[in-house]
Amino acid sequence: MKFNTRAALGAIAAATLFASTGAMAQQAPCELHIWPAERMASMTTGLLGGGLLDAAIHGGKDASNKAQMASALDSPSQLDALQSLDLPALLNLAPGTVIVRHEEPLVRKTMNKIKTRRSDSTAACYKELIVGDVFYQKAAIYGRSLHTLFMVRDFGNDQTIDFEYKGLGGNGLKLFPAKEGEDAIAALNELVDVFKKIFVEYANNERKSWAAKHPAPKR
Repeated sequence: MKFNTRAALGAIAAATLFASTGAMAQQAPCELHIWPAERMASMTTGLLGGGLLDAAIHGGKDASNKAQMASALDSPSQLDALQSLDLPALLNLAPGTVIVRHEEPLVRKTMNKIKTRRSDSTAACYKELIVGDVFYQKAAIYGRSLHTLFMVRDFGNDQTIDFEYKGLGGNGLKLFPAKEGEDAIAALNELVDVFKKIFVEYANNERKSWAAKHPAPKR
């Protein structure tokens, strides 16, 4: 049998290409896609405890609060705040994970309804972080606070959710909303700081939930 040098070289090249492609697929970075909240809300309740009358009394103030919140925590600001944190450590991301920003919020009512990936990414290692709601509350008894809803979804390498964790958290406010004569910039900065604090608390709980569902193998 004659040895076909050209065929042999072709086979070697094909095998090398296949191995290289496989190695590249294994080394392809993971992706974390993040979306800001679509909407913000402000709810002020007095001794009446809510209802239409309370809403009518505080409607003007709540509208002003929402406008100020939108200036401090608009879509880019939410994403900037999250990316200023150590997301790889907080969310236990794989080394080299690429963070992909989506400036356009998702439609809030689809947040729980759509169970497939919210982007067209085909990455083999894929997660999503979605900010659901951001709202300010002032209650006659409990005072002022900011509340935020976050959701993390891990899809792995397909369109099926392997892990999901959703949590609503809140923390008190001391400066926002600023009254006349008070430092309005400090009040807006406080919103961003508390937004980040709530996320850190959420992420700590998310990691605990993930660990509980993925226990380490017994030795």
